Amino acid sequence: VAFVVCRSLEGLKTFGSLEELILDNNLLGNDLLLPRLPHLHTLTLNKNQISFQRNTCKILLDHLAEVVPSLQYLSLLGNVACPNELVSKDKDEDDYQRYRYFVVHKLRNLKFLDTRKVTKSEREEALVRGAFMKVVKPK
Repeated sequence: VAFVVCRSLEGLKTFGSLEELILDNNLLGNDLLLPRLPHLHTLTLNKNQISFQRNTCKILLDHLAEVVPSLQYLSLLGNVACPNELVSKDKDEDDYQRYRYFVVHKLRNLKFLDTRKVTKSEREEALVRGAFMKVVKPK
């Protein structure tokens, strides 16, 4: 397990065998670039600056799918990208569920997202409609 407080992840490339990485409470955003970490199965990015602005989260999730192919546990709690009705009045459980479908659609090996297990029905729904589930509400 590595505990890092950082703005640059350049040094991680020397840890190719890394299995768990906690990057909570940093200033990391959608431009996050990880080196290839083929054994990484757990990644927490809680309380950073990741959002769903202009397809940038899609790009981030595509990047994670490519560089951390073994990823099974991901947490994005405390980021704008992870809608939470307790943190934001304009978000509700439906927003959170749409977010889950979208993330599971992009990262198909996930077993847990945030604090909840990915269910079989969520996985099936993500395969069918996940690509269309970006959390965007009309103004």
